[in-house]
Amino acid sequence: MKNLFSKTPNSTTYIVGFGLSILLTTMAFGLTQLHITSSHEVITHQVLIPALIGLALLQMLVQLVFFLHLVHEESPRWNLIFFVSTFGLVTMVVVASIWIMDHLNYNMTAKTMTNYILQDEGVKPENSDMQNMNMPQMNNDGNH
Repeated sequence: MKNLFSKTPNSTTYIVGFGLSILLTTMAFGLTQLHITSSHEVITHQVLIPALIGLALLQMLVQLVFFLHLVHEESPRWNLIFFVSTFGLVTMVVVASIWIMDHLNYNMTAKTMTNYILQDEGVKPENSDMQNMNMPQMNNDGNH
């Protein structure tokens, strides 16, 4: 064990890291396959998603320790600063992307989306407006 976390990385650290990476990847694949093949009954979504997130975080820790050797640095403070900054930027990009994709249907300009927006906002256009837009007229209940 002393050889595994020595100051200078050696082939043992890479082999152990590779083995742990394969094990964690296989576990995630196995959980997902069991979830799919059991028609979502043996492992539910509420169990699968946190388990996969936990395995992903463990996988990230294995990569950082065994391949990037973050624990072997004499002053790991700069590595931690860059890591936290990168993690924050990636988190912002992912959250912003999800937010944009969630709101894409609202920003579409097709005729059906215009009807959807008008109905969603509770706007009841006048019949002359609907004819100018070359769109089917809507009843008071929002149907064509």
